[in-house]
Amino acid sequence: MRKLIVSAAAATLLASGTMAFAAVKHTTGTVKSYDAATMNLTLDDGSTFTLSKTFTDPGLKAGEKVRVSWDTSGKNKVAETVKILKQ
Repeated sequence: MRKLIVSAAAATLLASGTMAFAAVKHTTGTVKSYDAATMNLTLDDGSTFTLSKTFTDPGLKAGEKVRVSWDTSGKNKVAETVKILKQ
């Protein structure tokens, strides 16, 4: 019984460790289009992001170089933050 509990605890610890690595991803690119009404951002490489409900527009416009911090939600890339980079 003790071996079973130790094994289960070890498996839980290992499984939770892999969840911690599912962190926010970062992408750098140039804005192709930004639609505030639909909360969509497209970069010049074709990457598209849905902007989160808490997104605050830093003044995005086409041609701006940006760094997008994002995570996935289903099949969608959801941008948590978008930072304009100095060129």
